Amino acid sequence: MMHAYFSDDQLRHHGKTFIVAGEKKPIPEVPERAEILSGAVSRLGLDLHAPNDAGMAPISAIHDGRYLNFLQSIYPEWQAAGGSELVIPNIHPFDRNGPYPRHHVGRAGFHLGDTSCPVSATTWHSAYASAQTAISATHHVRDGGANSAYALCRPPGHHASRTIAGGFCYLNNSAIAAQELRAKYDRVAILDVDLHHGNGTQHIFYDRSDVMTLSIHADPHDFYPFFWGHGEETGEGDGIGFNHNIPLPLGSGDGVFLDALDRTLAKIDDFGADAVVVALGLDASRDDPFGGLTVSPDGFAKIGEKIGTLRCPTVLVQEGGYVSDTLAENLYQFISGFSATKDRNDVTISEGPK
Repeated sequence: MMHAYFSDDQLRHHGKTFIVAGEKKPIPEVPERAEILSGAVSRLGLDLHAPNDAGMAPISAIHDGRYLNFLQSIYPEWQAAGGSELVIPNIHPFDRNGPYPRHHVGRAGFHLGDTSCPVSATTWHSAYASAQTAISATHHVRDGGANSAYALCRPPGHHASRTIAGGFCYLNNSAIAAQELRAKYDRVAILDVDLHHGNGTQHIFYDRSDVMTLSIHADPHDFYPFFWGHGEETGEGDGIGFNHNIPLPLGSGDGVFLDALDRTLAKIDDFGADAVVVALGLDASRDDPFGGLTVSPDGFAKIGEKIGTLRCPTVLVQEGGYVSDTLAENLYQFISGFSATKDRNDVTISEGPK
């Protein structure tokens, strides 16, 4: 039976508000998301295991040391200087190639890519616990011999790069999981099915050929993160040809998404992936408040079934998916479809020619 992981410390962070088109609005990445998703896990008959603490080494393998120090230290420094309740940037550099800023306001602008990732007194605790959840699920697969595991990560991670938070994301859980898998497997693929492009994940692995990144998402010409996620972004250096983006027109539903998934799974097969991380966004749902795509609960079941055909160890890392009437149902359908196909394929493999 699949193992699922979650820590109550992941509920401690709440960013409250962010700026959308110049207006202050509630952040939809709320603790209630995790509570709803955990209900779907229970309905599946799975227990939520508390993650072990693997320390900073797996996180430091992905994220820059100055960035990690910033996330841990900026809140008390900001408060001591008379700052607002939350650390929110009010200035951003043209680029990040100049001197590293000494001033706390400058560092906030340097490391926080937009207003959707404010830092509070509890942000680091939740982000760290979320990363440990992904690490424990990964170790269960890598070291425990399981064919799959689910990490209920909250806050999510795929918009976080080595040095920059963004899009509700602070630590890139999917990237951390992939790097941990690389300790055993030569070739790892990250398949991102979130509504939004996984720009942080792409940034981290863009010049590498050992980790293939693939993302199906709403067309960034019209949707966040806007500047990344276009089809012509294929990698650089050793990574040329190992980054694949499939942007979908706004409003696309089950059929369009599943066709894109078929093309993506074929690329993973051609790559010869030894292990896969699925950046499991559920916000492509027709009921999600972001409203970019229109995948149905039955569509998520089919997405899970198709991904379950991959004949290699798979770690499911929760990304987006926001409070709606079908959020729990979408996760239930995805994991049900995935597990049924995954288990059937494992039986087929074990009963192959001797």
